[in-house]
Amino acid sequence: MKFLSLAAVFWCVLVPPSEATKSFEDVRCKCICPPYRNISGKIYKKNVSQKDCNCLHLVEPMPVPGNDVEAYCLLCECKYEERSTITIKVIIIIYLSVIGALLLYMAFLMLVDPLIRKPDAYTQPLHNEEESEDAHSLAAVHPSASSRANTVLERVEGAQQRWKRQVQEQRKTVFDRHKMLS
Repeated sequence: MKFLSLAAVFWCVLVPPSEATKSFEDVRCKCICPPYRNISGKIYKKNVSQKDCNCLHLVEPMPVPGNDVEAYCLLCECKYEERSTITIKVIIIIYLSVIGALLLYMAFLMLVDPLIRKPDAYTQPLHNEEESEDAHSLAAVHPSASSRANTVLERVEGAQQRWKRQVQEQRKTVFDRHKMLS
């Protein structure tokens, strides 16, 4: 996945666009002409050079008669706009690569997590506290094979079970005995 993204980024950066493609994609002249007499306002866009970016070169056909052309063009606001489509493509490729990597990671976790998880004795509802206390005392007296922490996963599960026991004890103390732990 990383190799594919790097290849796509290098391809976008290193392959130079042709001059015709660049003039079509990266540059344009945009004139915004407000309403004038009985003519409604309009936006004109065209791919022209920067020196030709004015109302006289861009507005075709001219909506006003010959003697009003200069007054109409003075009202129009023309801007030369330039953008880098290569930068846009690179950013989109990086964004999609990150999203794809996160989706692959999520799918991996969804497939692998049920296989490595063991049934948890601490997911019982809160109203079965007596039964859970018996299970806790039994687990404390007879350590099971998973609490020996042979692998990293078993160590993490052991820490998670200790944390769950602490949370359960805090719940019991706060809700049943109405005391705050200090």
